[in-house]
Amino acid sequence: MRLLDDYARGDAVMAADTVWALEAHLETCAPCRSRLADSVATEAPGIAGLLDTVRAGLEPQLDAAVRGPSRRRRPRWVSAWMTPVMAPWLAMTAVVTLTALLLGAVVPAEVFGGSSTMSLIAPVLPLCGVAASWSRGLDPAHELTASTARAGLPLLLRRTTAVLVVVLPGLLVWGWLTGTMTAAQWLLPSLAFTSTALALGSVVGVTRAATGLVAAWGVVVAPTWVTGRVPSVLQLALQRNQLPLWGLLLALGIGAVIARRNAYSTL
Repeated sequence: MRLLDDYARGDAVMAADTVWALEAHLETCAPCRSRLADSVATEAPGIAGLLDTVRAGLEPQLDAAVRGPSRRRRPRWVSAWMTPVMAPWLAMTAVVTLTALLLGAVVPAEVFGGSSTMSLIAPVLPLCGVAASWSRGLDPAHELTASTARAGLPLLLRRTTAVLVVVLPGLLVWGWLTGTMTAAQWLLPSLAFTSTALALGSVVGVTRAATGLVAAWGVVVAPTWVTGRVPSVLQLALQRNQLPLWGLLLALGIGAVIARRNAYSTL
């Protein structure tokens, strides 16, 4: 109750993370919202009077307004995971994935020194969607979203999961149909790059981190496009006996994300 009373009074000494946690809790707890209403009435009567004045002025207009057609209410889990602004960057992620799969089917492996095209693209393919999911240009509600109590790590993980759900099934089917690479050969590098992008994103921003990692990988892969031979450093990275190192990088990235979880609220 003390936190609710302080919040109702607009206490300026409340810590920012406490305010965000309280607002996130109020979204899902009706009893606490009811207690907050009581606190506003007792702790901030001026605000309660202002709300009554606004309500009295709006009620006649709302009664006279033409009601729109009722829409079927979506389940709560759908509202939590899917929003209208997801369409542009999820569509872009799907197009990039399909383009990569088409490129892997058309371009012979000899062009890349005998390596599969997808084995070179798959590690950074999810990063394109991760960068787009946190891009201001593709999210018209970016400023509104960033000001909500859930705009930190939970929202980032939801969007990252949505990207992986779009990208990984296509890669899994491709690897199964062609037999050119095992699931571990592309799955671990993909997840390792994704976790690294999120970890670096807590410092420089998710879009910058994802774009930078894609550019760095492109520098490593570029000699293969030019010479038709896989550089030794890339051959070493793609060998099966290097999978434990990718797993270690994935674990370090996840650990960094957990350790820096509070930083994502200020991105």
